[in-house]
Amino acid sequence: MSDAPPFRGPSLLTVPEGDNRERKVCPDCGFIAYENPKVVVGAVCRWGERILLCRRAINPRSGYWTLPAGYLELNESTSAGAAREAYEEAQAEIAIEGLLAVYDIPRISQVQLIYRASLVTPAIAPGPESLEVRLFAWEEIPWPDLAFPSVRWALDHYRECLATGDCTTRRNPP
Repeated sequence: MSDAPPFRGPSLLTVPEGDNRERKVCPDCGFIAYENPKVVVGAVCRWGERILLCRRAINPRSGYWTLPAGYLELNESTSAGAAREAYEEAQAEIAIEGLLAVYDIPRISQVQLIYRASLVTPAIAPGPESLEVRLFAWEEIPWPDLAFPSVRWALDHYRECLATGDCTTRRNPP
């Protein structure tokens, strides 16, 4: 058995030399544990005039409706991640049309990239993170039961894009 003290890992909260904010640093070796925002990718997917929504089977906001979206994986492009999430959550094959919006949500350390997409086929089914998936006409969207503000932003931005033909990338609403 060694008499060496146990390795403590990044446990000291301090401002590392050359930095300007507190980080967790290992007092034994100096390793700095950087924490960075999470990247969320998803898509507003349509079949004709109908929009795909998924009723969440997981927290946060289980039981509420959302776009197919989730965390980007390592070594994955953002558009591939959006397509993967659509398949995982709704068994939906999609064709990415372009970037709809980039939403900065610092209070939860997220950056969301939401794409415009069309379904390759209307065949959809709930994946393990969805209780139900459905194609909604605009007037059928369950607005009071949307899971997150960014879902409403994306739907509003998508409708604006379709109505005006201006599909430039949107940002957080004021």
